[in-house]
Amino acid sequence: MTESPVGAPQISAGAPGIPTQQVGIPHRPESPLWTATILLVEDDAGDAMLVEEMLSDSELDSALTWCKTLGEARTFLRASTAPVCVLLDLHLPDVHGLDAVRQILETDDEAAIVVLTGLEDSGTGLRAVAGGAQDYLVKGRLGPEILSRAIRYALQRKEVERAAAALRANQLMAQENARLERGLLPVPLLRDDLFRARARYEPGRVHGLLSGDFYDVVQTADGTVHAVIGDVSGHGAAEAALGVCLRVAWRTAVLCGTSHVEQIALLEEILVAERSDAHVFATVTSLVFPPDRRSVEILRAGHPGLLLRQGTGVTWVEPEGGMALGLLPGTGRWPTVDIPLSPGAGLVLFTDGLFEGRDGPESRLGEEGLLAMAEANGHLPASAFVDALVAGAAEGAAPYGGLADDVAVLHLAWGSEDDEH
Repeated sequence: MTESPVGAPQISAGAPGIPTQQVGIPHRPESPLWTATILLVEDDAGDAMLVEEMLSDSELDSALTWCKTLGEARTFLRASTAPVCVLLDLHLPDVHGLDAVRQILETDDEAAIVVLTGLEDSGTGLRAVAGGAQDYLVKGRLGPEILSRAIRYALQRKEVERAAAALRANQLMAQENARLERGLLPVPLLRDDLFRARARYEPGRVHGLLSGDFYDVVQTADGTVHAVIGDVSGHGAAEAALGVCLRVAWRTAVLCGTSHVEQIALLEEILVAERSDAHVFATVTSLVFPPDRRSVEILRAGHPGLLLRQGTGVTWVEPEGGMALGLLPGTGRWPTVDIPLSPGAGLVLFTDGLFEGRDGPESRLGEEGLLAMAEANGHLPASAFVDALVAGAAEGAAPYGGLADDVAVLHLAWGSEDDEH
């Protein structure tokens, strides 16, 4: 190792076991960018001394580690935990040309690289930048200010590249997740236009399209329309996945001709098998609309009541029901209740997120408040009615943190779009 001139920072050899010396720049001590290691990969002792002297004359309070071969440099990089700026000569005993840049990046893809070239080799420097280096310097034109600036800029560019790469990766993942979630959102399976289903879905999960709330509508070959709405306890991705699982299982059971009560028993079995926590449960309301249009069969498992719309009037309906799914697996009993339907009547199902939001410092909208809001908007057609309920609940809760829970609303009625009042 070449001796350093008196007063200059000492170059430490890049052998294993020797502590890495770090560059300290007092302006930004909180950033890892300003506590980076400088690694000089250079087999010429005279050039190494020149770089050392320039660093000692620069504004950097610097020290550097010197490796004479690429092999030594790769060993050093594997052991380093701090950000590294590599000053890289392309003509080394064990590698020649741009392959040195490739091997450095293979060893540590987060290292910032400044290539050192000869006076007649600026084209190689440009090709090195295209190959992954952050900058290049011509040895014969080096100066303390140029060198320190190149080191700072290389580290900054590498930091920006890492941030941009992470952002792109996050964006791609978010786009992929959104595509998957959109593919899992329910699309009513209706065989004709003689039945109307209008829905609104508002997940409480930030940036999520799906939540633990779920719904679906399926019309079988005999003209019977089946509908379900449910709410898995909790608000995370696991609950959203479980909600999708239950919805798909329900649709499969309907299409396979499973009876109404057996559908709910099956959902409980799947819930218990798939839930990640024994305390997770789900509430469900399931409806069957026979093709004669005269009545609807309702089955409730711990779920809130529903709204019955007849003309411009709205009433709260809460038929007898059983316990929520998963509370006491295997012991649930869920009675079915038939209620008559007059021509043009509609039923509105929802999850409790619609009425459990705060509308005052110590009060919530509640079922009575939701019914009053529904009565005030009873003149609206189905889609506008659903939107009005969600907007009204959200507006009332806005001063108190907004709607914190997931919301699903489903408006169901016989008739074509022309019949929608």
